[in-house]
Amino acid sequence: MSHRIQRTWRDKVKAAVPFGLGQTKPHHFRDMAKIAWANRDNLGYAWKVLSKGVCDGCALGVAGFHDWTIKGVHLCMTRLNLLRLNTMPALDVSLLADVAKLRSLRNDQLRELGRLPFPMLRQKGDKGFRRISWDEAFERIAQRIRKTDPKRIAFFVTSRGVTNEVYYMAQKVARFFGTNNVDNAARLCHSPSTGAMKHALGVAATTCSYKDWWGTDLIIFFGANPANDQPVTTKYLHEAKQLGTKVVMVNPYREPGMDRYWVPSSAKSAIFGTDIMDYWFPVSQGGDIAFLYGVIKILLENKWHDQRFVAEHTDGFSELKRQTDQFDWPILEKQSGLSRSSISEFATLIRDAKNAVFVWSMGITQHNFGGDAVSMILNLGLLKGYVGRDKCGLMPIRGHSSVQGGAEMGAYATVFPGGKPINAENATKLSKQYGFTVPEAIGLTTTEMVEAGARGQLDVLYCLGGNFLRTLPDPHYVAEAMANVPLRVHQDIILTDQMFLEPREDVILLPAKTRYEQDDGGTETITERRIVFSPQIPRQVGEAKAEWKILRELAAATYREKAGLLACETGAAMREEIARVVPFYDGFQHLSRTGDAFQYGGPHLCAEWKFPTSDGKAHFRAVGLPNVDREPGIFEVSTRRGKQFNTLIYDEVDPLTGAARDAVFMNPDDAAELHLAANDRITLVNDLGKYPGRVFMAPIARGNLQVFWPEGNVIIRRGLVDAIGGVPDYNAQVRIDKQE
Repeated sequence: MSHRIQRTWRDKVKAAVPFGLGQTKPHHFRDMAKIAWANRDNLGYAWKVLSKGVCDGCALGVAGFHDWTIKGVHLCMTRLNLLRLNTMPALDVSLLADVAKLRSLRNDQLRELGRLPFPMLRQKGDKGFRRISWDEAFERIAQRIRKTDPKRIAFFVTSRGVTNEVYYMAQKVARFFGTNNVDNAARLCHSPSTGAMKHALGVAATTCSYKDWWGTDLIIFFGANPANDQPVTTKYLHEAKQLGTKVVMVNPYREPGMDRYWVPSSAKSAIFGTDIMDYWFPVSQGGDIAFLYGVIKILLENKWHDQRFVAEHTDGFSELKRQTDQFDWPILEKQSGLSRSSISEFATLIRDAKNAVFVWSMGITQHNFGGDAVSMILNLGLLKGYVGRDKCGLMPIRGHSSVQGGAEMGAYATVFPGGKPINAENATKLSKQYGFTVPEAIGLTTTEMVEAGARGQLDVLYCLGGNFLRTLPDPHYVAEAMANVPLRVHQDIILTDQMFLEPREDVILLPAKTRYEQDDGGTETITERRIVFSPQIPRQVGEAKAEWKILRELAAATYREKAGLLACETGAAMREEIARVVPFYDGFQHLSRTGDAFQYGGPHLCAEWKFPTSDGKAHFRAVGLPNVDREPGIFEVSTRRGKQFNTLIYDEVDPLTGAARDAVFMNPDDAAELHLAANDRITLVNDLGKYPGRVFMAPIARGNLQVFWPEGNVIIRRGLVDAIGGVPDYNAQVRIDKQE
């Protein structure tokens, strides 16, 4: 049976119905009207954010209503859903006097209370928070830092609308305090991509530009759902398909948004929709490595790879071939969940494609073997030379605004600015640039910070945004670990439930400005390595300060005698320093208006097949097959996103799938074997916990289940992380109990 999507007469009839009436689909224009109404008290500022700012949603980086890829207007629902964060008024801080009442609220309800306007303090034994001055907040934090071993201090930086300037200042302040314990949200998503790409290509970012999607033969999405996570890309795909590009999905679930999407900024698509996916290969969850070994096995046996490129521009091919030859078809078919004929059909697509762009996301990386899975995608791309030339590329697509810039700015426990490894040599160089001693020991990663808190080895946990209670596995353990830290500081724009954990000593809330309010404007780095400028759009909520200024003023208050070494007194001065410390950013300091952008490395990294590795070649990497065996009656469950942006949930029903938040996506044949019907109440059970939900019939590979994240974290085991990047494994094995 072919994996080419066949459109039936029913599909064609549905496609003829204007605006997808009666079908499960996003209602963009209706939702736009709702958002306009929600922002009616501040429509003037909302318009400024949309027309002048750079999108604070996914990492495509629309500036105003336009981007750098195609003509026309771009405005997606992700950006509009985030708009209220930038227009809402201040919350009534008297509500914080007793947190018992707030603990019963969901995070979306907490968000609706408004912006955090003033510094707040809660001490051990207090029912809630009281307002304090900035001076008192800084002095309390400074006193603790001064008397604490730097190894017992940790900083975490979210991806929530954070600019490069904030990332840079966070890492500089951490190292000013004497610690490399600074990490950011990239650790939880694409850290395996960074490590695998560095080894294979010598770079840690997408090798191509979005324009390479036009005219390429194939765009293949591995473990990615851009219709949900990067919706602007659906317009790119709509136009690419008009040029003949085929879109292939390698994913356990046939994502409805990738099957068919209504692009609101394209008249034809908005009315009649766009068929996006041409092929769907339902690989089993965790089976991508076996699937790719099968593809490579067929390519090599038939000599369908680019033998000249491999011979002249790569290293490690013989090891990859030897490893491939060791795997027999029965094990590859079992692990991948696909037959040899299915894998052969995919290999034929690769054979016939002169050009291709491979795109992958967290369906690949968020396993304890995520780095190996990325390496296999890179291996396949290198076999065909799909790198360093037009219409080709290897793209880890980013889901969050400017998360690409986090590690490049050095807000990472394992690298300094510029992505340089933490070691004695690089620490010495950075110390000379900064004028103070930079530590040379690798810091604590995000998950290690939580473990240190649980063991009583952390005295200060400084969270710039984020919500560990919702983003990390085993939330009960996370709560206990965080509550065990003597001083927790939460720098944020809104309330989150992690703020209400009982203080061991002190909990301090620091009110931050949004990206758009940031003094002197700011920059973000989008997926295609384009650094874009977003100007300051002045607005003052209470006593909120720019995020980078909070960090700098805290450091200056802590060690006044050497505060001058911090430099970076203004945003412009900081960008000048970044350009010196991170040479490949040189040029971005001249950006000053909406639409100004600078793409480091040019349209293609590794252009003309020149790789910035020690030997100038690309490197294959042979990996082993993971252990994904399941006992009879056990299912593999994975976590997925719905109508949300990270942990910010915007609707109880996902408009792309029609699934409620408690849905358990299940193959109908699996359900029939268990005598389950749609909407039956079931419980997913393992030795960690229980997840109650309802059966949701879905086109998903057999033996696989999916539930929404972060709700599903209660059955996700902590401590399982990828060896290359340190990302947690967001998958689990469970049995199904039917609720009577």
